[in-house]
Amino acid sequence: MNDKSKRPWGGGGEDDGKDDGAPNPWTLPPTGKRGRPTALDEWIKRARAGGGGGNGGGQFSLPGGPGGRSLWMIGIGLVVLVWIAVTSFHPIGPQERGVVTFFGRYSGTLAPGVHMTFPAPINRVDAIDVQNIRTENFPDGGGENLMLTGDQNIIDLAYSVRWNVANAQDFAFQIADPRSTVRATAESAMREVVANVTLDDAMGPGRTTIEAKVQERMQEILDSYNAGVLIQGVAIKQADPPAQVNDAFKDVTAAQRDAVAAKNNAQAYAQQVIAQAEGEAGQFDRIYEQYKLAPEVTKRRMYYETMENILSRTDKVVVDAPGVMPYLKLQGGRAMPPPPDDNADVQTTAPAAGGGQ
Repeated sequence: MNDKSKRPWGGGGEDDGKDDGAPNPWTLPPTGKRGRPTALDEWIKRARAGGGGGNGGGQFSLPGGPGGRSLWMIGIGLVVLVWIAVTSFHPIGPQERGVVTFFGRYSGTLAPGVHMTFPAPINRVDAIDVQNIRTENFPDGGGENLMLTGDQNIIDLAYSVRWNVANAQDFAFQIADPRSTVRATAESAMREVVANVTLDDAMGPGRTTIEAKVQERMQEILDSYNAGVLIQGVAIKQADPPAQVNDAFKDVTAAQRDAVAAKNNAQAYAQQVIAQAEGEAGQFDRIYEQYKLAPEVTKRRMYYETMENILSRTDKVVVDAPGVMPYLKLQGGRAMPPPPDDNADVQTTAPAAGGGQ
C-alpha cells in the first residue's frame, strides 16, 4: 500500500500532484469536481428525489442510455413471463369442461384437472360448467302469460324449465345466446302443446301430460340446433283463467267437484245395494237346493222362521187350554186378560217393543 507505483489507480493524487497512472475514483479532479455521472447514478438520484426527473413533471421514468434500455428489457421480459404463466396453465374444476381454441378455431376439450397449452392469443381456454342446473321462469318477473287452449279458451300459465349443458363444444360454438335460445324454445313448445288440449285438462288432470310433452318437444328442437343443451324437466306452477273471470271459474270448479262427489256417493250406494241383492239371491239359491232335497222339512222350517219373524213384532196372548175357547174382552184396541178359570192355565206375555196389535 506504501508503494504508490503499485496502486491500482497509479501513484498520482494529492501526495505529489502528478498523474502517473489511472485516476483515483475517490478523489476529486484538479478542478474540484467529479467526472460525468453514469446512468445508474442518475437513476438512483432521481429515485431518491421522488422522480422529479429534472423536467418538473413529477413522474418517475427510467433514464435513457444503455442502462435504461436494459431495465426496460428486463421489465418487458417479466411481463411476458407472467403473461405466459397465466395464459398457459388452466385449472379445470370437476364440474367444468375446458373448450380450447387455436387462433379462434376449436381444437379440443379439456377434462377436469390442470392442463398446459400455448399462451394466448395462440390458444384460448373457456371453462364451461356442465353440471350446474339452470332454471328459467315464465313469465320472467311476474305478470300474466296468456295462452290459447284447444277449445278456444284463454289460460294464464306460469311454469319453469330446468336445463344444463350436455356438450361443451356445441354449447360454445353452435348458438350465440344459449339462454335466449332456451327461453324462446320453451315458449314455442308450451304454446304448441297447450293449443292441443282443453282448458279443463290444462287446469286439472292434464298437467303431467303437458309437462312431459313440452320437455320432449323442447329437446327435439334444441337437438336440431346442435345446441348442446339437455332439458332436465318442465314444471307447471300455476294454471288459472284470466283474472277478469277467475271468480266465475272457481265457482264452476267447485260445482264440478260437488258433482263428482255426488256421483261417487251414488256409485258407492249402488254397489252396496247390488252386493246386498246378490247376497239375498245366493241365500235363496241355497234354500232352494235344500228344498229340492227335503221339501216337507224345508217347508216346515220356513213356516217356523216366518212365524217367528212375524210374532216377534206383535202383541200376543197364548192360551194353553185344549178344547176351551176363552173369552177375551177387548178394550181400547188391546186384549184384556180373561177371567180366572180353574180349568184353564193361562199365560200372558208382555208385548214386544215396537209391536203392533
